[in-house]
Amino acid sequence: MAETSAPPVPSDHIMGVYARAPLAFERGEGARLYTTDGEAYLDCMAGIAVTALGHSHPKLVQAVKDQAEKLWHTSNIFCIPNQETLAGLLTAHTFADVCFFTNSGAEAIECAIKTARKYHWAKGAPERIDIIGFDGSFHGRTLAAVNASGNTSYLEGFGPPMPGFVHAQFGDVEALRALVGSTTAAIILEPVQGEGGARSWPDADLRAIRQLCDQTGTLLIYDEIQCGLGRTGKLFAYEWADAPPDIMAVAKALGGGFPVGACLATIEAASGMTPGSHGSTYGGNPLAMAVGVASVEELVKPELLAHVREVAGYFNQQLTGLKDRFPDVVVDIRGKGMLIGVKLATPNREFMQHARDQHLLIAGGGDNCVRLLPPLNLTLDEAREAMGLLERACEAAQATVANERVGAA
Repeated sequence: MAETSAPPVPSDHIMGVYARAPLAFERGEGARLYTTDGEAYLDCMAGIAVTALGHSHPKLVQAVKDQAEKLWHTSNIFCIPNQETLAGLLTAHTFADVCFFTNSGAEAIECAIKTARKYHWAKGAPERIDIIGFDGSFHGRTLAAVNASGNTSYLEGFGPPMPGFVHAQFGDVEALRALVGSTTAAIILEPVQGEGGARSWPDADLRAIRQLCDQTGTLLIYDEIQCGLGRTGKLFAYEWADAPPDIMAVAKALGGGFPVGACLATIEAASGMTPGSHGSTYGGNPLAMAVGVASVEELVKPELLAHVREVAGYFNQQLTGLKDRFPDVVVDIRGKGMLIGVKLATPNREFMQHARDQHLLIAGGGDNCVRLLPPLNLTLDEAREAMGLLERACEAAQATVANERVGAA
């Protein structure tokens, strides 16, 4: 099916930091997005793992309506009851004792870094400021977040690298051991990398890193902004390894599309965060908290998590078959649960266009991957539909490869 779409949204007055696809959507329902001219697309991006319950989920829509008619915002100078409700939900289902609410994942990462450094300062070790991250990681776009990630393409032009950030090789635990020293505050990692190519840390490595942190008094920070809240088939990815962190950043699915993030921590890790040490104007406002409560109440349901594992198993089986049938296109299948990476032999941006030509939306990723990040309540029938569209995208990509070979002969 040839792609038809509305003209691109005019961008004369929008800062030119996005390489936008020429599509504009005006409404969504479940796993479908509809363009301004009525074309339907199967959404296997979910706003990059954000709309985890699909578009226009009735419980989330009602939560927004109900709260919007009562109270949108108050200052954190006052008590906000739904903060207690959402914090109670998150701590009841995780390692954490306390939460700080933010508007985004990057803000949650900033809070995590500050929490780790302030912990050591309060314990009488102000020299412990170094944050060790990993190649291929992505923690957000603020200056501290991009320095924690260490991706040179995101750092270029924004001044010299900030001190206090060290980088290790993904998957090399022994090299990591050599980096941990007397100035190390924390190790930060994504249990399943998203932007970096959907690479998943082996369970044994996460347990080894947890042990290393315990032995050295180093705090362990997990970034579960993308891989958390049901995406891997457990509520949080660290549960597969039984290797809990001391601090964790979450966002994306937390608000189901409404901007909400959180930094979770043990009471010990957060012991340096005293009144005045951190804050947010909008973070944890009543409207955001109402949506967050509604979202998490759905995401913690065992039947939803079981459904994620079932659909993920189907995708993994079918994608493995796709790899066998299209070896000139598909190199590897990666990820965990419904954070699925497909490493390609052909340029990933071209493949994304092939998918859009079939009215299938997928995300890009590092290491020449594309990612499937569908709503967690995607039905099996919709998963079958997605695989059919992906197969046609592979056929188009394979035809391009064949044509290029003929042209080069």
